[in-house]
This record gives sequence, C-alpha cells and structure tokens, in this order.
Amino acid sequence: MKKIEEPSKTIPVMAETDVLVVGSGPGGLAAALASARAGVDTMLVERYGCFGGIITQAMIGTIAWYRSNINVVDAGGIGVEFEQRAKEMGASTPIFLYEVLDTEIFKHIADRMVLEAGIVPLLHCLSVDVIMKDGTIKGVITESKSGRQAILAKRVIDATGDADIAWRAGVPYRMDQKDKLEEVSVNFGCSGVDIDKFLNYTLSNPSTIADWGDASGNKEEEEFSTYLIEPFMKAKQAGEIPEYARIESYWGNFTDAGEIPTLNAIHMPGIDPTDVHDLTKAEIEGRQQVMWAVAALKKYTPGFEKARLRTMGASLGTRESRKIIGTYNITEHDVLHEARFTDSIGIFPEFLDGNDIAIMPSTGRYFHVPYGIIVPQKVENLLVAGRCVAGDKISHAATRQMMCCTVTGQGAGVAAAISVKDNVSCRQVDISKVQRTLKKQGVRIE
Repeated sequence: MKKIEEPSKTIPVMAETDVLVVGSGPGGLAAALASARAGVDTMLVERYGCFGGIITQAMIGTIAWYRSNINVVDAGGIGVEFEQRAKEMGASTPIFLYEVLDTEIFKHIADRMVLEAGIVPLLHCLSVDVIMKDGTIKGVITESKSGRQAILAKRVIDATGDADIAWRAGVPYRMDQKDKLEEVSVNFGCSGVDIDKFLNYTLSNPSTIADWGDASGNKEEEEFSTYLIEPFMKAKQAGEIPEYARIESYWGNFTDAGEIPTLNAIHMPGIDPTDVHDLTKAEIEGRQQVMWAVAALKKYTPGFEKARLRTMGASLGTRESRKIIGTYNITEHDVLHEARFTDSIGIFPEFLDGNDIAIMPSTGRYFHVPYGIIVPQKVENLLVAGRCVAGDKISHAATRQMMCCTVTGQGAGVAAAISVKDNVSCRQVDISKVQRTLKKQGVRIE
C-alpha cells in the first residue's frame, strides 16, 4: 500500500466536557441521558444527521419485540422510557406487550430527550482519532464541515457499535473473520398494502420462532413469528432472485394507511463492517436485493399486489464486528444459566437472537449484566456501550440486542458521571454508588 506523509497540524479545541459519548444508537443515547441526569456536563457526538442509530438509520423499531409473554423480566430504565415516550406521542404501535417505535418520529423524540436532559448535541460529526496521555484517553479528534477539531473530555464512552474509539485507543479486542460474522442488512418498508388481505394470508400460513433459528425447546416451536419466506422461495424457483441471495423477511408492524414500515429481509454474509470497501459493496448489493424482494412480494404475496417501495434504510444494519476484551468477558454459560454478579449494572431476559440461535424469554429467566464487560483493558477512563461489549460468540446474541444495549449504555453513563464526581478512574469507581444511582433512574440491577 502506498503511503503519504501528512504534515502536522495545530488542531483547535471545539469543546471540553465531563463525559463525551461517541455514537447515539440505543446504547449511546442511553449513556448520554444517564450521564446528564446524574449531574455532569455531557456531550453526544453522532456522525449522521439524527440520533437513534439502528432505530432511525436502519428502521428497526422493535426494540423489545421479545416481550410477548407476561413472564418476561426487563431491566426497566431508559430503554423502556423510549417506548413510553413514543407511546405518549402517538409514535408507536402496540404489539403483544411491547411498543413498535415509529422510527421516523423517533428522530424527533430523541432530539427532545437530548435537549431536555441538557446534553450538548453534535450531529454530522465523525470521530476519527483519540487523544491519549500515559494510557488514559483525554478526548477525540473529529472531522466535519467545520474541519478537523478536538473535543477534550474527562471520560469517554465508545458507543460506536464497532468499538472504533476503543480500537484507536489500543484496547485489546476480538473480531471473527468476515465469513464467520453475522450478516448485515438493508431494511425497507412498503406502502399500498392491503393489510386485511396480508394478515389473513399470514395467519393462514403461520410461522414460529423455531422456523429461523435453533430453538431451546417447545416454546419456540409454538410462539408466533412474522417470519416470511414463501414469496422469496417462489421467486428463486422462477429464476427471479439469484440463488446466492438470502432473502427471508421479518416484518414489525403495519398502519391503517396500508404501510408495512419495516421489512427486515436482506441478509448479506461475508461483510466486514470495519472495511469501507465492504460497506460500499453491501449498501449497493443490499439495495439491489431490496428491489428483488419488493418484486417478489408484489407477485407472490396476497395483499402486496399494489404495494410499492416506501423507504430504504439510510445505513446498513450491522449485527457484529469488533468486541472489546474487558475486565470480564460474559459467556454463553452466563446468559443461559442466569448468571449473577456483584457488579451488576442491570439485568436482561434470557433472550438470544443471532448466530442461528433463537431463544425467547418466556420463562421469567434473566441474567445480570456485569460492569466488567464495559470496562476495557489497558486504557483508562474509557467505557464501552452497546453491541461491542466484551463477551463470546453466543453471549453476543443477547448483548447485541437493542434493549440490552440500553442497559450497558445507562450503566456506562452513570459510572462515567460518578467517576468524574468522585475524581477516580472508571476502573476504580465505587460500584455500589453506581448501582444506587441506576436504581434511582429506574433500573433493576438484581
């Protein structure tokens, strides 16, 4: 690879803050809100033009779709607040015991929550490097329309999803070869659907959770799923969709206006989400597959005869990339055997969806989420939230879930704030103080 020498520059400091959160998906948004509500100056930096991450960029509004049974135990906290705020604004649809968020209106809801909490927001700003001193992170370097600038912070929370900040800071991490990573998706929505006709077709051709993953028992074989594959198989048999394309859809909800706002149908393997060439390839290929999928739905799905493409996700939906090596690395055994930890920052139901595993939390079982999985090795005053927290391949099928990301995010935000107040590193923070504050913020930690 050719290289050039970049001349050194004097970089202006754009801002200084107590806690800087990079990335505003469910984990980052929860982290920033928790930090600000704990009483410290907080800044939230996002590379796109809206907050919300996977919710608003990839159009996934089913943040708690696993909550289809009264036995499910949730952590509470900011993740549930997302649902409540959306419901209050008429921006959600009730399904079973959860709310499907209107992902467009959630852009506004996220704005309101950020401003109400007194967070300093910054959109259209990409964090491209870190500022380090003696193994401690001191801030980040950003690039934007305003040029190359620095943000100094006492604590930094990496909520980028891909552990971009931790990686640049030299944190140990693991990442599978791209042929072993979970697929990426381009999601889409349709309008012009005859909803009654489509629902009659769905109910007469029911699918279950067990249809799309290795289930743990009879409950998954009996639980209804919006899994839809028949039209795409027919299109393949007719030569209208190539054999290599894995198109099988899950739809979230519907509207009285004849819309299916989100169809999660495109699953592309072999993509490295940290490689810009792979990302480009996946975006272009994903949009092509969306067109094949819409054509198949129109031709082979009752109710879709007059449907048309409504929206495509603004960014890929990514399920897996880098994961940090933490002071503790949560395991398959932990998430499947109700692990308990003294440094719990929240709980999460025994819900796994990923790596061909499907376990629904309808038994009341849950595990503790330990603080150690958000604390990286080697680098001080950096915490990580969201799907890149420390753990193995199977535990990732639980910790990558949006609601679990809000748990690690809220824990990170509170821990960062308390460490600032007590003038100790994130690694040395008093976990009992963190737990008391989380409880005050509505989180169940045991």
